[in-house]
Amino acid sequence: MRLYHADDVRDNCGFGLIASIEGDARHDLISTAVQGLDRMQHRGGIGADGKTGDGCGLLLQIPEQFFREYAEQQGWNLGKKFAVGMVFFSRNSDKREAARHLIEQELQKETLSIVGWRKVPVDDSVLGNAAKAAEPKIEQVLISAPTGWRKKDIERRLYMARRRVEQKVEQGVFSADELYICSMSSLLLVYKGLMMAGDLPRYYPDLANPALKTAICVFHQRFSTNTQPRWRLAQPFRFLAHNGEINTIRGNRQWAQARLYKFHSPLLPDLQQAAPLVSQSGSDSASLDNMLELLLAGGMDLFRAMRLLIPPAWQGDSTMSDDMRAFYEFNALHMEPWDGPAGIVMSDGKWAICILDRNGLRPARYQIDKYSNITIASETGVNPVPQDCVISKGRISPGGILAINTETSEILTEKEIDDRIKNIAPYRKWLKKNCIYIESSLDKYEGPGLKKISSEDFSISSKLFLLYKEERTSVIKPLAIESQEGTGSMGDDTALAVMSKMHRQIYDYFRQQFAQVTNPPIDSLREASVMSLETCYGPELNVFKDTFEHAKRLV
Repeated sequence: MRLYHADDVRDNCGFGLIASIEGDARHDLISTAVQGLDRMQHRGGIGADGKTGDGCGLLLQIPEQFFREYAEQQGWNLGKKFAVGMVFFSRNSDKREAARHLIEQELQKETLSIVGWRKVPVDDSVLGNAAKAAEPKIEQVLISAPTGWRKKDIERRLYMARRRVEQKVEQGVFSADELYICSMSSLLLVYKGLMMAGDLPRYYPDLANPALKTAICVFHQRFSTNTQPRWRLAQPFRFLAHNGEINTIRGNRQWAQARLYKFHSPLLPDLQQAAPLVSQSGSDSASLDNMLELLLAGGMDLFRAMRLLIPPAWQGDSTMSDDMRAFYEFNALHMEPWDGPAGIVMSDGKWAICILDRNGLRPARYQIDKYSNITIASETGVNPVPQDCVISKGRISPGGILAINTETSEILTEKEIDDRIKNIAPYRKWLKKNCIYIESSLDKYEGPGLKKISSEDFSISSKLFLLYKEERTSVIKPLAIESQEGTGSMGDDTALAVMSKMHRQIYDYFRQQFAQVTNPPIDSLREASVMSLETCYGPELNVFKDTFEHAKRLV
């Protein structure tokens, strides 16, 4: 019997972001984010020592001037365009040196230059005993890019180099606690760990340095379920911070693995070398972050990627435009939703974004103040300002999204974002040309003509098809009479098929994994729009022609 397994890693946390709408990089945004984290301490777990947190962290824009000044002090020649990697190393000096050499080797393969390694200043006196026992050695690597490279080009090559390093961890050359890359980017930087939220700038003196500035700060306070705290599992990850659970995580991971051969991009011709592209272990939030990172590295539009991963309840929305419906229908054919409950804040260095899943069970509230700051968090009071300083406030709706462009000062609502993405490609034309809709002839049946089966034949057929009384009365009868799915409790007291003395259908040997989480009751209106059979599966089964061809080849 096991007490712990990596697949059991789950989160239920507090999250938020603060950003300057005008893109003004300031140190006080970091201070405000830390204060917000401290106010959400009740959202995180605390060890018995009273000082070991469950994990908290910040995601910042790269503070360019801060690192240029450091490089100048060291006499290093930092390129016009550069990146920074934040790395958790083993405390064993030999393993640390081997891991450092591996990272340098993979970066050099991408024609990226190692400028130098910086030992990140830390104060471990603020840590509890449990956090200190697992504390990694933390270093930053400064990387110069060749002249003429765009930042997106740098990000893609950093992604490939990092994935090859991570493969060594997956192969067992290093354990996950001996080598973990928190971030490696020319856009974003992560500071995180197992300290209490208020101690974050005490542990990392960098965060108390006025020279460290950003226009966007994503922050997260972790509360894990059924797991021990881990430095590497603290959030944010490389793009996002997530509150909730991805209930479909096993299926999402397996579908990502199954579709590996379909992932191609001219921007990443060697993408297959980075497999597996989505972590099969660790937390559900980390896997979601992996998938988002993959889509963006492959050149997908940021908003399309988020709507692909976490779509709203579009099937039952009769008010949605045909173009928007076509967008969601097309994307639904390529990837299943990463179903929540999920509240997510994220940034790619330019955009600050918050999105909720279609249930909206992890709330997010925002406020915009007269200082051109926007604060979004999982509860109010994270950044209290006088009422006369508040210009606007509200909440993100279920399935909603709010985005701030810190370069242009745009604030985009859900409608404005959807209007942008629905015309990225001719989705309606593609569906009409390539999609086949399979419908039952009984859907349009009117009048007599159905053949009635005799009792004797029915008994024989029931035995042949293993149709038992419970299925006839609880499943088939409601479908036949009312055209509705039968209702019942979540429990199933029948014997497992593998242990049953009766003959069972082949699909009885496969069980759906059910994730029961602490959610509030669902109101009838939301249940109708989000959880009905039609919403989950759609009124028709949509199949692409190439899927049929692939199936033929398999057969």
